[in-house]
Amino acid sequence: MLIDHLRLPCHNTIRLIQESRIRMLLMLIAIFSSLSASSASDLLIWNQLPSLPSIEGFAGLFAGTQNDVLIVAGGASFPDKMPWEGGKKVWYDRVYALESIDGKWKDIGKLPRSLGYGVSISIDDSIICIGGSDSHRHYADCFRIQYRDGRLVTTLLPSLPKPCANSCGTMIKNVVYVAGGLESPTATSTLKTFWSLDLADSNAVWKEHETWPGSGRMLSVAAALDESFYLFSGADLKTLSDGSTSREYLRDAYSYQPNYGWRRIADMPRPTVAAPSPAAKIGESTLLIISGDDGEDVDFQPIEKHPGFPKSGLTYNTINNSWEFKESFPFGHVTTSSVQWHNHFIIPSGEIRPGKRSPNVWSLRSIQK
Repeated sequence: MLIDHLRLPCHNTIRLIQESRIRMLLMLIAIFSSLSASSASDLLIWNQLPSLPSIEGFAGLFAGTQNDVLIVAGGASFPDKMPWEGGKKVWYDRVYALESIDGKWKDIGKLPRSLGYGVSISIDDSIICIGGSDSHRHYADCFRIQYRDGRLVTTLLPSLPKPCANSCGTMIKNVVYVAGGLESPTATSTLKTFWSLDLADSNAVWKEHETWPGSGRMLSVAAALDESFYLFSGADLKTLSDGSTSREYLRDAYSYQPNYGWRRIADMPRPTVAAPSPAAKIGESTLLIISGDDGEDVDFQPIEKHPGFPKSGLTYNTINNSWEFKESFPFGHVTTSSVQWHNHFIIPSGEIRPGKRSPNVWSLRSIQK
């Protein structure tokens, strides 16, 4: 009995030591994961590429790469007067190509129509253009553009289930995903839709999927990382008592995994409406959202002295499910696409304040310290 009585505290002591070691190991793993995940975005190097051949620049561009050539297409601007001066928005059909980082933009052809504010996806040999709008309507059309032997070739793809502009999208493996948007220029509510198209299936049509738990939205930011689709921010539309509509700036965010569905992730520190999409991948587990309208100056007057959109960004750590501010960016462009090109993240043109575009093209490179 005495021996058994003496053994009991010994077993408890060993168990406590083992549990303590396990807790310490888990803590070290968590700390190491956090440090390794955040280190990838330590140093952001910005450079300016040749400006687009347009004095005004464009908002709502389609953009992508094909065989190491950077291509931008379409978009819209106010070439004569600002909208509050009675100026009219003009949509464009021109397509431009940049074959090297220090080269010159070339006019390589036209889109099937003047078009902007759609989704563009790069694949190896072409760029997929999805939906969009012109001065009259929104479109469900999808098509592929290819720059071959000095000329532009357009091939039709299956149409979206309904017309859609101001949506966001990206690709996971061979599947393109598109979320949200507006069905028409006069719509008083946003779309809460989530569609996919399998580019590996020659007979594929767009599929409708379950949607995220939050409200409908437009001008959101998409991203793809580790076979997950991410949906960040955007704006919803609310009908006011006088019948007009107002934007609700959103901070909620979600991730989607095929076969597993949606989950809500950490809310964002601020809205990033119309930020360049998709978000940049920097490191193995970090996504960077650049600029975006936070709604702080939505009623700024006089509008011609608007300070412009935030010259800052946000990073999202997928391991820690956490956000950090990134300050002191050299620009604040919104309503434009983003492109991965030559290990650089490219932001071509875009809107720098209400109604005002910029022809500047910016390049980001992430370096670990």
